[in-house]
Amino acid sequence: MPVAVYLEERIKIPENVQVEIKDDNEVIVKSGNKELRRKFSHPKIRIKKENDEVVVFVEYPKRKDKAMLGTIAAHIRNMIKGVTEGFTYKLKIRYAHFPMKVYVKGNEVIIENFLGEKHPRRAKILEGVTVKVSGEDVIVTGIDKEKVGQTAANIEQATKIKNRDPRVFQDGIYIVEKAGKAI
Repeated sequence: MPVAVYLEERIKIPENVQVEIKDDNEVIVKSGNKELRRKFSHPKIRIKKENDEVVVFVEYPKRKDKAMLGTIAAHIRNMIKGVTEGFTYKLKIRYAHFPMKVYVKGNEVIIENFLGEKHPRRAKILEGVTVKVSGEDVIVTGIDKEKVGQTAANIEQATKIKNRDPRVFQDGIYIVEKAGKAI
């Protein structure tokens, strides 16, 4: 079985996107007034820019190095998609027992009257993410996929029901769509 001496993955840079790579594997992706930066620290993996492509490469890779190469390349692709298109998660408010009141206040989503509770539940909104509540829909948008996904997960987890039968108590806020793809 031949051993790979050099492994690389190339990512095409769209025309309206600028990518800058610093010495310490920090990648900065810009498009218009949107900017994402991220530092990738792995002892063997290097990142460079050649013409209109970002090249992520590793020499003498082991199995875990190959996996990390693909992961870093996927993160860079998500950064490029984020500054060009952005990411959107759609959540639905569902209740059968008590009507919930959901609204945004500062950097939190406040959920009042969840299962008739007197104290509101709160979900943190991460920096750079916007949340909009309209009727029974909650729309989470932003340019950083991880922050958008984590904010949507925070909202979903805030309405997690404990010590009750989940077949009966199906109240909550649930993720139903990720960036145009229904779940």
